Amino acid sequence: MAQRHGKAAVFVLLALALAGLVGCGGSSSSSGGDAELTGSAYPGIDTANTRFAEGPIDRSSAPTLDEAWSLPLTAESSFGAYAATPVVAGGVVYSQDLESNLQAIDLESGDVLWTKHYGEADQGPNGVVVQEGKVFGATPSAAFALDQKSGRELWSTPLVGPNGENIDMAPGYREGLVYVSTVPTNVNAEYPEGGVGVLWALDAKTGKKVWEFDTVPKSLWGNPKLNSGGGLWYPPSFDAQGDMYFGTGNPAPFPGTNQQPWGESRPGPNLYSDSMVKLDAKTGKMRWYYQQTPHDLFDWDFQNSPILVSSGGRQLAIGSGKSGVVVALDAATGKPVWKRPVGEHNGHDEDGLKAMRGQHLEPTMNVAPGTLGGVIAPMAANKTTVFVPVVNHPVQYSGNGETNESSPLTGEMVAIDIKTGKVEWNQEYPAAAFGAPTAVNDMVFFATFDGTVHGLDASTGGEVWTATLPAGSNSGVAVSGDTLLVPAGLPTTEGQEAQLVAFRLGG
Repeated sequence: MAQRHGKAAVFVLLALALAGLVGCGGSSSSSGGDAELTGSAYPGIDTANTRFAEGPIDRSSAPTLDEAWSLPLTAESSFGAYAATPVVAGGVVYSQDLESNLQAIDLESGDVLWTKHYGEADQGPNGVVVQEGKVFGATPSAAFALDQKSGRELWSTPLVGPNGENIDMAPGYREGLVYVSTVPTNVNAEYPEGGVGVLWALDAKTGKKVWEFDTVPKSLWGNPKLNSGGGLWYPPSFDAQGDMYFGTGNPAPFPGTNQQPWGESRPGPNLYSDSMVKLDAKTGKMRWYYQQTPHDLFDWDFQNSPILVSSGGRQLAIGSGKSGVVVALDAATGKPVWKRPVGEHNGHDEDGLKAMRGQHLEPTMNVAPGTLGGVIAPMAANKTTVFVPVVNHPVQYSGNGETNESSPLTGEMVAIDIKTGKVEWNQEYPAAAFGAPTAVNDMVFFATFDGTVHGLDASTGGEVWTATLPAGSNSGVAVSGDTLLVPAGLPTTEGQEAQLVAFRLGG
């Protein structure tokens, strides 16, 4: 029987938390402006995935941000209407919802320029990248390229394997290659037996497969009839030397089964799950790997896009994931430079190693971070500081795979010094931070699940600006020039409506 992924409980849990707080289709186009369709756009803003933007928004101007337009988000999935970061190129917003549909939207007016219908429900996160005059993305089953100007599909390449794998990521792009990974779950976030996360490099012009990299072995540590694992949630990062860096997902079943508790069906560390991996972007040849959680028992993906920065005279690759640990690695060697736990931890960080070594574990344990935390969304960084969105949500685990996820969901935003790994400041919130932040000049913006968008002073964490959204949010925010884009894709109470909201300086 397929095991339920930790994200499968997200929508119900989030609805409870909020209440406690208070196929290829055709394209269509419409009139909406004459914005020039040029440029490139990435969910992480740049290929180093810093999520750092420049422009006129800063501490002095941010208090004048006001709603400029909003657009309904009508998709329906088990995880709401939206779970992506919109991107902007040439004055046009490119947006993908959780039915895999795409829209091109005039940034100035909010008018829809074209729509591409797929109608394939996804668990997310998803999203697109813009390059070569094309919009690259994926449905749960295939990668695709659309004409940037018209939305016409140029190619589509099926990627999923025979074991019920899925795709839920925005692609990566570098020098004529598009990178898309499968994950070993289906659209209902269940782990079918034998699912392997495979990273594919595709020719950007044709969609032809160039190379593949198995993020976990197809032998699945000796038991492909039960185990599964690996895959990417978010786009890779790329350095100037032509190498790529990415984080991978967890192994399953977790914590185990009745017959084989605490991961006994998958002996060993379960490489390359819960790892940061560096490959040659042209060939797929491995440079190094670093595994954050060997023999993972608690669904602790190390899934976020690494942030590539220069600090202290060397290049760093900073990774994070659901283990609630931020790690800075030497980009040349893959060796840790510093590690910093964030959010709630209660003494179970080494349980995977203990189980792998045959040490006794209690049959039932309350574990923090749980399946939805600690760092479930990508981080952002300016030149000195990395900004970390945190979810606190302890979970009761039994070794046979049973879980109890009844505890509250709260959030934090943590600022960490890039050079030393020391915490500069920490702000706590009554709602989880499920979406990625974006740093802008001397500020950082992000949304919490309760439908609030926050704008903080990057140096102190003080609130500079805030606004209420029309629904809850589990998506990344985007900034282009004087405009802040915030998806609110999780209506959970009567009267809420999922919308993409644009805030602009001066309204």
